[in-house]
Amino acid sequence: MKKIIMMLVLALVMAGYAQEGSIKPKFQAFSGALLKLKNTDKPGTLKFSLKVDVAPWAFQAIGEVRSPTGDAESIREALFEGDLYAVLAYIDNSPVEVNGEEYQVGLFDIMLYYDDEPTTIRNLKFKLLPPVDDDWSKSGLNDALSSGSLLGNIWGGKYEKAITKASADPMDKGKLKALKRKKSAASEESEVSVSEKKKQRMKDMADEEDQPKKKKKKKASRGDECDDPGLTPKEKKRCLMMKKKK
Repeated sequence: MKKIIMMLVLALVMAGYAQEGSIKPKFQAFSGALLKLKNTDKPGTLKFSLKVDVAPWAFQAIGEVRSPTGDAESIREALFEGDLYAVLAYIDNSPVEVNGEEYQVGLFDIMLYYDDEPTTIRNLKFKLLPPVDDDWSKSGLNDALSSGSLLGNIWGGKYEKAITKASADPMDKGKLKALKRKKSAASEESEVSVSEKKKQRMKDMADEEDQPKKKKKKKASRGDECDDPGLTPKEKKRCLMMKKKK
């Protein structure tokens, strides 16, 4: 019994600590055009999927959404008319770096807004996508899910201003394509730079091989060593005398 009480106290302390601001969620909005909706056997409820695979995001969110009016068709209409969008909540404390790019893996909640009104989300699940589908990244996701649960309902209250700001500039297909093109161009430029350096090194090596090799000076033989122009007249005379003696 004492052990249970201690665990409850610890949980309350952790919840209070989180609510005091030690855990500060951030928000990123995504256009409804990135959402996929499917029917379910539950009245007024649709299954949704959001998949993003451009850094700093590599995840898929799957869950069920119910509109404020309980009419599933109204959600489809909102999607068609551009009045449906998603807002992702994440904790920016442990981004994972892969190939020089950072990815946010601290995801813990998502909300779909229907005509700027929050819907009801159930059975939400996050799945990390390559290149952050490894155990290390998954542990970061699990930590965020645990920490985020201590915050309770974040969709309103003191986070309303941050949510509104994120909603004003959602990530859409055009922006994602632009990011992909930018990253692709940077990668190609890097490859070209490496290739050009390699070509220059090979050219330098070829130029060195084509250069005429310097002829080595032949050592003066004993027969003409006295004719060495480097000798003084006195040294030449002495050399000739020594040669005669031999």
